[in-house]
Amino acid sequence: MNEILHITVAFAAGLALGIVFFGGLWFTVKNVVKSKIPALWIFLSFFIRMSITLLGFYFISMGSWQRLLICLAGFVIARFGVIRFTKPDKENQVSLQKEGSNEA
Repeated sequence: MNEILHITVAFAAGLALGIVFFGGLWFTVKNVVKSKIPALWIFLSFFIRMSITLLGFYFISMGSWQRLLICLAGFVIARFGVIRFTKPDKENQVSLQKEGSNEA
């Protein structure tokens, strides 16, 4: 029973780490075009996201490669979730393409 709890916590932590990492990446890419110093924005975002992720993997694994693997599975699944959640609407893409073609 205790091992099932550890596996569940590791998977949930992997999901959370993935959401933080890939959500932060999406937020950075979205806002870097507005920044006056985009290189600093990208570097700091990468450093913060990578630090949180690596520390999270380290503490969640507790020396167990099984927990690390389950945490990684949650991380990868969160990647697909963030991609699906942040994907722009088809209607919005079509209207942007039409507006861009009128200007050319």
